[in-house]
Amino acid sequence: MTTYFPSGKGLADNRKWLVVDAKGKTVGRLATEVARILSGKNNPQWTPFMDMGEHVVVVNARHAIFKGSKNEQKVYRHHTLYPGGLREKSLKEMRETKPERIIELAVKGMLPKTKLGKAMAKKLKVYADADHPHSAQKPESIEL
Repeated sequence: MTTYFPSGKGLADNRKWLVVDAKGKTVGRLATEVARILSGKNNPQWTPFMDMGEHVVVVNARHAIFKGSKNEQKVYRHHTLYPGGLREKSLKEMRETKPERIIELAVKGMLPKTKLGKAMAKKLKVYADADHPHSAQKPESIEL
């Protein structure tokens, strides 16, 4: 008896494009489902060391919600790599300037921190509003 083992040939050619509407969805729950799709864990042929996932387009990122007191307390931090270079932005500031970055950071935090995880993250496209330039790929709309 042999076990089916997928080869890496033709994976990029057969990827589907999926559209997810973030309007009214909780950011964390949305991010876990999107990360599962990007990594391919919803695919029955999933293999840990291959990028088996699909392309995901998230629209209406501006209208995703946070539960509890995160709206007042959540802070995004990054360091410029210069002395004293710790920069902080509140959730409110991020929503005003870069609402799509909120979803991107949440999903990327749930992917592996390896070369494979970076390849998975490249398949994620996030847009603040309902418009996206990927209509030529004929994306399927899915409900999470």
